[in-house]
Amino acid sequence: MIIGNREYDLENKTYIMGILNVTPDSFYDGNRYDSMDKALAHTEKMVSEGADIIDIGGMSTRPGHSDLSCAEEIKRVAPVIREIKKRFDTPLSVDTYRSEVALEAISAGADMVNDIWGGLRDGGRMADLIAKCQIPFCLMHNDSSNVASVEDVISGLRRAVDHACAKGVDRSKIIVDPGIGFAKDARTNLRVIREIARLKELEYPIMLGASNKSFIGRALNLPEGERLEGTLAVAAYAVLQTRIAFLRVHEIRENARVVRMLAEIANA
Repeated sequence: MIIGNREYDLENKTYIMGILNVTPDSFYDGNRYDSMDKALAHTEKMVSEGADIIDIGGMSTRPGHSDLSCAEEIKRVAPVIREIKKRFDTPLSVDTYRSEVALEAISAGADMVNDIWGGLRDGGRMADLIAKCQIPFCLMHNDSSNVASVEDVISGLRRAVDHACAKGVDRSKIIVDPGIGFAKDARTNLRVIREIARLKELEYPIMLGASNKSFIGRALNLPEGERLEGTLAVAAYAVLQTRIAFLRVHEIRENARVVRMLAEIANA
């Protein structure tokens, strides 16, 4: 799959997507990178540590988060995308479910859209935009109706994919995400990860975003800042079970090393 100026071998490799939240209230890194200088410095650090793509979000999706106007979300993400593009050649993704925000982000230089509502929250306009722009589109599962198993996740993702394709989105540009931590309790998150290989039934590249989430904290009885080992365990387990195309993570160096070590073992 081509994203921006790079071709990604999603059949044979796992890539690291670095998270850049330019928000004051994200669950893990809120207020850390909400200025231009901080965002650029963190981008440089992530790229140097092995990030293959950067995902930029301007609105928190943590439970109980405050809603945000489109204008404010655009004000947060578009300038950062524009400045990062001037300084780095790493492809950029924008984390938004609003087509208005996605349009401005794409105009600023975003190469991909990562939609936590799978293109189903914006009246179909996001899928229309993706079809027009012909860029990669990650569809995340986020459906709270009786989600208790990986079968429910697969069914929900099929609906999202069918909706996107009906709007003209190119199937070859679709990535799916099981939505760990969204509309699922802790046990269901663990079940979905345990059976992550079942997502291959969809025949699309898989993104996994479990980094530092609360289900890890509950499993290990640890606060937000102490979940790295749990995050790495989830990453290693998932990659061993099936081909994960992208790991969406906060700690780049550690996750990149795990992926590289697993590849060395597999290729020995």
